[in-house]
Amino acid sequence: MRHSYHRPLALVYRGGATLPGCAESVAALLARSRWNFEIHYVGPREDLPLTPDVLRSAAVYAQPGGDELRPAWRRMRRHRNTVREYVAGGGRYLGFCLGGYLAGATPGFNLLPGDADRYISTARAEVAGPEATVVDVRWRGRPQPMYFQDGPTFALPQYFPPGMHVLAAYANGQIAALTAHFGAGRVGVVGPHPEADADWFADSGLSTPAGVGSVAGLDLIDAVMS
Repeated sequence: MRHSYHRPLALVYRGGATLPGCAESVAALLARSRWNFEIHYVGPREDLPLTPDVLRSAAVYAQPGGDELRPAWRRMRRHRNTVREYVAGGGRYLGFCLGGYLAGATPGFNLLPGDADRYISTARAEVAGPEATVVDVRWRGRPQPMYFQDGPTFALPQYFPPGMHVLAAYANGQIAALTAHFGAGRVGVVGPHPEADADWFADSGLSTPAGVGSVAGLDLIDAVMS
């Protein structure tokens, strides 16, 4: 049965492949956007399950951050074809940190023109370990500090496919955020956490840097929806 909604529907995954607070922060970011979304959670214990019928009604599906990739993929791999078919048919996917990893191929939904990899494993990465920290990225050429915890970078083929746009880069030049086409749909992924608010920094024992806000996250949403 297909549901009808009066406003564009944004679905946010909430379940075992994320951590407490991550889905809620993504939902709060979506609520601050200019798209007037009606926001619902999907997942194994939510009112809406992650099924083709539910996704078919969505303007965008968001995969929040979480813990480690392999355990998360064991929970999400059953949804691989559902998510791929939704995006290929004209849907939109937003992936934050772990959600960015899951957009990759090894393992993941394989929605990207390349793959996702650990940023901390790249040459000249300014972050050495998986602990929460602050990274300085250049978002559309402007410095932007962001909350970061073992997030991905995005490795691409030698050529940039049509419709792909790099939104942000880490200090060593690796890609921190991008948008790309997948079939008739669009994918937006980000390695750091533009949805993080002051509570995230405080809970991790970090000072909230000046300039942290939702501007980059809202720009990511706009880039996927436009």
